[in-house]
Amino acid sequence: MRNRQLIIIGLLLIAGFASYGQQQVMFTQYMFNGLALNPAYAGSQETISISALAREQWTGIDGAPSTQTLSVHSPAFNKRMGLGLLVLRDKIGVTEQTGVAASYSYNLPFENGGKLALGLQAGFTSYNARFTEVSDTNPAFANDVKTFDPNFGFGAYYYTDRFYAGLSVPQLKQSIFDKDNDDSDSRLVRHYFATAGYVMDLNHSLKLKPNILIKAVEGAPVEIDLNANLLIKEVIWVGLSWRSFDSIDALFQLQVTDRLQIGYAYDFATTTDLRRVNGGSHEIMLNYRFTFNKSRIITPRYF
Repeated sequence: MRNRQLIIIGLLLIAGFASYGQQQVMFTQYMFNGLALNPAYAGSQETISISALAREQWTGIDGAPSTQTLSVHSPAFNKRMGLGLLVLRDKIGVTEQTGVAASYSYNLPFENGGKLALGLQAGFTSYNARFTEVSDTNPAFANDVKTFDPNFGFGAYYYTDRFYAGLSVPQLKQSIFDKDNDDSDSRLVRHYFATAGYVMDLNHSLKLKPNILIKAVEGAPVEIDLNANLLIKEVIWVGLSWRSFDSIDALFQLQVTDRLQIGYAYDFATTTDLRRVNGGSHEIMLNYRFTFNKSRIITPRYF
């Protein structure tokens, strides 16, 4: 049993090291949590927006990834600029990362009503790995690792009432977490993201929104998320996603009021080995929007 636990923990740690940035932003409901992907998303809505998201991945496996984010963003200075703040915690086995990032965006309006936002991000990542808790005899786990690194990122985001597309690099700085070992696999590497989505009318009560997310990182295959959400009577979203090399996902969102939205997603693993030992992945999202005046909030929030 002890050896099996070590193997499982080891696989989790390897997955976390190989794709740390992807673990940070591996959200099924990415189309409703844009600030976690792109700093240029800050201020893209007409209100102050607060989103909380919690993800429990591969349930049933001890030490499986657990991720939480809290984001706040708002337009500022006559809506030509946007400000945002993102807090993220990611735990895999005995490793834990905590990140805080502030975002700034500037909007360039187009004659068709669309806007191009250019965004910058600055923050830090705190990393803590308690390897000695895994084994006191295996030299691979002989030392704990703790580090604190600054981080910078940028992005571009074009959007209209019905369409969006974005490119971003949320973490420009690449870091080795184990400063005493240059060959260590525990490192933060640069990731690249491209997103797009469009809302189309099917009839007076149904809208369809296809989305795509492409993730690229050096040394790993390009990962693609394909998604389609159906909006029913401007209140209920239901959707399906396919994530390459990983899962098929079911999504549900409810527009409780013009200010409050809740969402849930469940991932079915498509990898045979993972499917045998875990109960799937769960993700819960809450979003609340408010203004300082009495103007009505536009509903629903398409993205």
